[in-house]
Formats: sequence, structure tokens, C-alpha cells
Amino acid sequence: MYQQLPSFVLGFHGCDRKIGEAVLAGDQISPSMNEYDWLGEGAYFWESSPERALSYARLIKQYKRGQGSIKEPYVVGAVIDLGLCLNLTEEGALHELGAAYHLLAASTDVLPENKPGFPGDTDNLKRFLDCAVFQSLHSAREMVGLKPYHSVRSPFLEGHALYPGTSFRQETHIQLCVREINCIKGYFRPLNVDGTLFQP
Repeated sequence: MYQQLPSFVLGFHGCDRKIGEAVLAGDQISPSMNEYDWLGEGAYFWESSPERALSYARLIKQYKRGQGSIKEPYVVGAVIDLGLCLNLTEEGALHELGAAYHLLAASTDVLPENKPGFPGDTDNLKRFLDCAVFQSLHSAREMVGLKPYHSVRSPFLEGHALYPGTSFRQETHIQLCVREINCIKGYFRPLNVDGTLFQP
């Protein structure tokens, strides 16, 4: 009943400038279909944080992660209607994800593992296990005739502690995975607080 989120959110996608300009000219962001995607298959956005999207694009450029390398890190904004959302800030969604893990574990002899994506990565950026669990969840819903989720939303505590003795992290964020492309209502160029372009 509460899985249909009532308003639009702003998401930010880090990519190469050439891809970003093509999206702003009318192309769609292509869904990611890697076996290590954190929230399963879909188009990925950082909720309300163009800065985080840019720092991630810079990380991809540095380590050439993903299907293509990034020559010039760039950020595209999107207006997103999350629709029927697997929102992992809700207890029921977490129970559903846990059940999907047990379903996957019961149906395979060897579970995939989350692994580092680059030297010194302590957050295991290549999330093979998590991706498999999400894909298992979506397949199970389809098999029993439940409506498919249009999107997945999850907070992630990532990076080093902000200061000693805290659990706040430098790279904490909310990640959005849009599974139904029609949920993306439009794209835009992000702005700074003073109204200038975030990236000229």
C-alpha cells in the first residue's frame, strides 16, 4: 500500500560528457545490466546529489570501470517518478529482499560474492551477490504474478568515517535504480546554488 511513492525525485547520473549531451538532446540513459550492479538491472541515479554523481564519474574515469571509459566526467539531472518502488528504507522491503536471498541460496550451489572494484576498495563496489539477490527478487515476483517494481531506492553508508567515533560516512548516499524507463519524465542540466550551470 505504501510502496507507491507520492512525488517526483531528482536524480543525477554520472557519465561521459558526450553521452550526457546526447541524453539532453533526446536519447535515454541506457539501463545498466552488469552482473555486479548494486541494485540489479536498471538506469542508475544518485538522489539529490549532482556532486556525488560527478565524483563517481571521476572514479570510473580513473579506474575505467563499466562498459566504457569516461573521458570527460559529466552529470545529467533527471526528474523521476519512482512509481511502485522497492524502497529499502522501509522494513517490509528489507524483509522481501532477505527472503529473496534465501530463495537464491536454496536454488544454487555456489552463491556469487561481492568483491572490490579497484585497489583499496573497502566497500566492495562489484556487488555480484547483491545483484543476484535483486534479480532473484524480481523473477520471484513475476513468477507469482505480483506487479513488477518500477524502481529500487536504497541508502548506502560508504566511504571513510567523517570524524572519529561516528557512523556518518564521507560518501553516504541514496541510490536509485530505475527499472521502468517511462518513470524518467525528463532530463536537465544541473545548476549551482547561485543559478550558474553545475558544469559549463
